[in-house]
Formats: sequence, structure tokens, C-alpha cells
Amino acid sequence: MKRETLFLKIVVFLIGIPILGLCIVILPELAGFYAKLLPNMAYLQYPFLIILYATAIPFFFALYQTLKLLSYIDKNIAFSELSVKALKSIKYCAVSLSMLYVLVLPFLYLLADADDAPGLIVLGLVVIFASMVVAVFAAVLQKLLKNAIDIKEENDLTV
Repeated sequence: MKRETLFLKIVVFLIGIPILGLCIVILPELAGFYAKLLPNMAYLQYPFLIILYATAIPFFFALYQTLKLLSYIDKNIAFSELSVKALKSIKYCAVSLSMLYVLVLPFLYLLADADDAPGLIVLGLVVIFASMVVAVFAAVLQKLLKNAIDIKEENDLTV
């Protein structure tokens, strides 16, 4: 099981590194580009950046919780309340990520309308949908894990 969790930990890091690079390098450049391209909408540059940077916080926290969950699996304490808490945190992070992208959609609409790029709105909707899928999946896993823990405790009490 150590190899599989090590692989998943590497994948989590490989997911986080490009997003971190996106936050550090590409987002400020993109905001500056759109401010120069659309000078009448340059005032939207900073609210757009603030909301996008705010979405990075729950994303990285969810990645951290995923690493914690994988370490619980390594330590053979996957069926514990700690795992349930990690899944609960992942669920809340995914929901908050989705809600923050709902806040970004009006800015994306204005940018897409001014630049004739309807793909921006679709991209925002894909992120919202994907994070809601992650939230539902985490909620289902959380309930299944909680039920398994309850059954395990019940069996431990009867023996």
C-alpha cells in the first residue's frame, strides 16, 4: 500500500505545483494583459485577482487534507475519525471553491463579452461543476467511512 499512496502523494504535489505557478506568474500577467487590452475595464483587474487568489486558499488546503488522508492510510488508521474530518474538510473546501468561482463568473462574463471569448464562461462553469463533483464525492466517502467506523465499533463492542 505504501507504493500506491506514494504515487498519489506525488500526483497531489504535481497538481499543486502548476497551480502555484499559475498564481505566482500567470495570473498577474493575465490581469495586466486584460487591463491593457481593455482599458475601460481596468478597474476590474484587482477584484478579479483577489477572488482568484482567494480560490487558491481552499484548493491548497484541500490538497493538504488529501496528503493527511494518504498518510492516515499509510499508518493503517484510515478507518478513524481523523479520516472523516479530512474528508469533511475536503468537502467544505470544494464547496467554498465552487462558491468563489460563482463570484468570479460576472467578471468572466464582462471579460468574455468585451473580448468576444465565450470560452471563458464555459471554463468557469467547468471549474464550478468539477468542484461540486469533488464535494459530492467527498460527502459520499465521508458517510461511507463514518458508517464503516460505526460498524467496526459495534463489532468491537460485541466481541
